[in-house]
Amino acid sequence: MGMIFDALMLFLGVVKFFIIAHFIMSWLISFQVLNLHQPAISQIWYGINRLLEPIYGPFRRIIPPMGGLDLAPMAAIILIIVLERALLRNQGMFYGY
Repeated sequence: MGMIFDALMLFLGVVKFFIIAHFIMSWLISFQVLNLHQPAISQIWYGINRLLEPIYGPFRRIIPPMGGLDLAPMAAIILIIVLERALLRNQGMFYGY
């Protein structure tokens, strides 16, 4: 059962990493530090978008647009942090303590 706990924590950490990378890339693209006309940047950007859209979709349906500000990544990060803390508080259940 400990392996399930470790796998869940790893999965949440990887998702959190991709959300933060997506957030940073969006700002770099907005300020024209990164150019989407470069093939490598374009592939990374669209790949991360395709990975995260299933996560952002439900949040975007619930949270209304705020004048061009997308709050879905922030809501997703908050949910991941809550899930991580819930798992950490109950990790004894996975390890049999």
